[in-house]
Amino acid sequence: MSEPIIADEKIDITDVTCPITFVKTKVALEEMDEGQILQVHLNAGEPAQNVPRSVAEEGCEVLKFEDNEDGTFELFIKKVGD
Repeated sequence: MSEPIIADEKIDITDVTCPITFVKTKVALEEMDEGQILQVHLNAGEPAQNVPRSVAEEGCEVLKFEDNEDGTFELFIKKVGD
């Protein structure tokens, strides 16, 4: 079994829709230091499809993408370089 990922910051974006989901995630990442981990609580559907892809395109590392089996997901992102 893998070690649990300890997030430095957590945000909940279940109350917003695309593209604001990615905007909020990007802003949170911009406020963090390189190497820190952001945990994002997001809805299934568009956010679950778009946010992981978009952060990867921005150069960040998606460490884990986990289905909570309640219509939401947990996304763990490691900030890589500025």
